[in-house]
Amino acid sequence: MKLLLFVLFALTTAFTYWLRHINLAHLKKHGAVVPDGFGDAISQEKLQKTVDYTFATSRLGLWESLFDNLLLVVFLFGGLLALYDAFITALSGSAVIAAILFFIILFWLQTALELPFSLYGTFVVEAGFGFNTMTLRLWLMDLVKSQAIGALITALLIGAVFSLIGWSPLHWWLWVWAFLALFGLFMMFISPYVIEPLFNKFEPVTEPGLAEEIGAMMARAGLQVGKVVQMDASRRSKHSNAYFTGIGKVKRIVLYDTLLQQMSHAEIVAVLAHEIGHWKLGHIWKRLLVAEMVALAVSYGAFAALGWQGLPGLLGYTALSLPARLVILGFIASLISLPFTPLFSWLSRRDEYGADRFAAETTGDPEALATALIKLSAENLSNLHPHPLYAGFYYSHPPVVERVKMLRILD
Repeated sequence: MKLLLFVLFALTTAFTYWLRHINLAHLKKHGAVVPDGFGDAISQEKLQKTVDYTFATSRLGLWESLFDNLLLVVFLFGGLLALYDAFITALSGSAVIAAILFFIILFWLQTALELPFSLYGTFVVEAGFGFNTMTLRLWLMDLVKSQAIGALITALLIGAVFSLIGWSPLHWWLWVWAFLALFGLFMMFISPYVIEPLFNKFEPVTEPGLAEEIGAMMARAGLQVGKVVQMDASRRSKHSNAYFTGIGKVKRIVLYDTLLQQMSHAEIVAVLAHEIGHWKLGHIWKRLLVAEMVALAVSYGAFAALGWQGLPGLLGYTALSLPARLVILGFIASLISLPFTPLFSWLSRRDEYGADRFAAETTGDPEALATALIKLSAENLSNLHPHPLYAGFYYSHPPVVERVKMLRILD
């Protein structure tokens, strides 16, 4: 069975690398063609820079993936999991504390080993294409804060989960699912006001006249969003974006300050209308519902699998602690879940098209969103020629050329 799992892992990994290959080959073949309607924002020089950036980021991602997969093979198939498990078990007689140490130390080791890729990506690739604005000091501060927050959240989650397992050995899967669902909602409430401000500064939109236009659009949409704020994203990068955060009364839309600098008022309002469309059309709660249904099934599946004494033997081990068995289960689950990736990607793209249509109807100006998307793709050096199979498998948003085409049909 160990050999079979290794072969399955090798085949799935090879398939993902093949997808990368055909995507880059497709870009190499069509990358010199400026899509119809993009000529005003994207010159041949900008298009070539986009191609170069896509190849540079993909090359870095490939090397990082190869490194991570090599570590995974050595750790799981080379016997290091048992050695690490024995080391952690010897540190504490408490099953809960041992579980917390198991995952926190493992995450820290992985982070440390991947630091060269993060540094190279930020200060060589991103800086080389004019995106990075971070200093090394800010990068280090972000690293320390993110690791501290991650360790705290991990300790809380692992501590609670393993305490529930010990408290209710036969029904822990239901209690764990309920706890994680409530914790996820709790994090959606507090993140905009507790965690996100640790990294960025948020303030009301300062662009003169923009707040009034946003208010008028929201009135037409019939939706009250807690706040529309701008974020000092330019402290770290020149990339631009907007996103929806929070839930209930604390929901808000965040605009990068870089986006405000790049777009007209009409385009900004159109981007906001798109984000509001996700809420108005029920995409947020529907995604939460689907996620929780999947999580419930996964929780029960984990309960059944972890209770099977033969689980360690699948990778050639005789006996392992519960955290180590959970690692094996997570590895197997990643192999099983890969075929479902295109389904969830398609569902996400369907929602994005719906939000685009909502924005076009609400603003009455489909062209504003179309030009906003073109500017976003130009400023972020987004790949304008992804391979259809690669995009179909991975893309959570439709390729920008297709989105623009759809919007101009509506105009």
